[in-house]
This record gives sequence, structure tokens and C-alpha cells, in this order.
Amino acid sequence: MNLASIPSPSTGVIELGPIPLRGYAFCIIIGVFVAVWIGNKRWVARGGKAGTVADIAVWAVPFGLVGGRLYHVITDYQLYFSDGQNWVDAFKIWEGGLGIWGAIAFGAVGAWIGCRRRGIPLPAWADALAPGIAIAQAIGRWGNWFNQELYGKPTDLPWALEISEGPNRVAGTYHPTFLYESLWCIGVALLVIWADRRFKLGHGRAFALYVAAYCAGRGWIEYMRVDEARHILGLRLNVWTAIFVFVLAVAYIVISAKLRPGREEIVEPDKDAAEAAKKDDDAEAADKDGDPLKKDTPEAGADDSDPLKKKDSAPEAADKS
Repeated sequence: MNLASIPSPSTGVIELGPIPLRGYAFCIIIGVFVAVWIGNKRWVARGGKAGTVADIAVWAVPFGLVGGRLYHVITDYQLYFSDGQNWVDAFKIWEGGLGIWGAIAFGAVGAWIGCRRRGIPLPAWADALAPGIAIAQAIGRWGNWFNQELYGKPTDLPWALEISEGPNRVAGTYHPTFLYESLWCIGVALLVIWADRRFKLGHGRAFALYVAAYCAGRGWIEYMRVDEARHILGLRLNVWTAIFVFVLAVAYIVISAKLRPGREEIVEPDKDAAEAAKKDDDAEAADKDGDPLKKDTPEAGADDSDPLKKKDSAPEAADKS
């Protein structure tokens, strides 16, 4: 018998007056706002403009949500397309089910579009946002607590999670893997912030460090989970994904450090300054070329009566008769 445990909420819906808000969606929304806030502060500190991170997030977030849902539905298709299941549930994102791998991949596509429109480098933007993404994940994982999902193996530890009887779950106390991952993500965010200050990470290496550190934790946390999942060679699919992405992230850090050492000096061009400089260049070029309408015009203030300034003066008289 447990002397202490973490209770699960009796409902996954938060009542905001007359508006019902699901806890899962609430955690995702709060996580996005926190990520943008942190990213904006880091972007401005690196010389960027306030608001740029939010402008690009308008592209990245929708792409990320679609990608996260697609990854979840594809890898757990039996939950929606097997006998007895309703395929319409695949669109009910508020009931849980976002794959971080798909969210990051598709979110990067959206961010690339936003960065291209603003004329800024995607790696620099990703570096600024990296710790914020980790914090957003830490907050978002509490959505699983509201839904009583993604818990680990049974345990009687003092911090065990209480799960009530429900569809596809048995009442009992289990490892709170959502809490483990939430705490791990906070640690990842602190690691990236420290390493970025210590080593001046640039050209996407801060983001790659976040990816590698997150994958390292996701591997052992995923191994503890007991929810239904696809297995390959005895390991859950997400474990293999974490290993593969971890290797790619580490390789990127090593190769990028050799090819492009240091950090970007300018992360966001000053369009106003560039336009002003262009106008100055155009004006200077016009002065050099001259105005054809003003050619051969006497200089202001010139005295035409002065014989010393006249050209082609009359020839000297030569009549000696």
C-alpha cells in the first residue's frame, strides 16, 4: 500500500466560465506562448528584432501540430483504423496524441518558410528558440496527466501516479513517465542555455544540442512506458527513432563546428538601414552622372560682363592703316 502518490485529475476538462477547455489543449497552448516568449528574449539578445520569433512561429506552430498528429496517427494507426475503431478519432487532437518527431520535422518546414519571408537564417532562429521548445515540451507533458495516459510500469514508489479505471487502462499506481520527461526537458533547457553562453553556439548547434539531449532522455523514458506501441527488434519504435535522431544531431554538431565555427554576427538584417543606404547610393550615383537638363547652365552668381571669364573673346584689333 502506498503511503504517498500523485493523484490524477478526475476530469481532463478545465471550465473557464461557460467555455470548456481540455487540459491537454491548455498545456499545449501555454507551452507555445512560453516558448515564443523565451525565444523572443534570446533573439533580441543576439541582435534580432522583437516580434520576429512570434511572426515565424505563426508558420511553425500550425505545421508542427499537423506533423505531430500525422506521426502519431501513422505510427499508431491501429488505434484509429483497426476493427471496432472510428477513423474520425484521428482528427480529435484534443484527446491527446502528438508525436514530437513529426512536430519538430514539420515545424522546421514552417519555420523555414517564415524565415525565408523575413530574410533571416533558419539555424540562428532555431538556436534562439531551442530552450523554449524544451520548456514547452515540459509544460505540454502535463497534458498527458490530465488524460491519464503515457504512464510507465506499475510501482509502489512514493511518487507513483494513480490511474483510475477507464478505456484501455487498469486502475493502479504506475511510474509517472510524463513527470520524468517534463523534468528531463527542463534540464535540457538549462543545459542548452549554459552551453550557449559558455561556448557561443551558433549555426544551429544550440538546437542540435537540444535535440541530442532530449533524445538521450526520451530513449530510457520511452523504454519504461507500457502503452501499446509498435516494436522493432524488441524495442519500441520511438526508442529507435530517438537513437537515430541522436546520432544525426551529434554528427551535425561535430561537422558544423568544423565547417562553420563561431556564431553568426548578424542574425537579422536591418531593412530600414539597408533601404536608407540604397537611397544614399542612388542619390550619389545621380550626382556623378549629372542632370542632363542642368548641363551648360551658367553657374549661379557668375558675372557674364567680366572679360576675364568670357571664352572666345573678340580677337585683338590688328588694323595699322
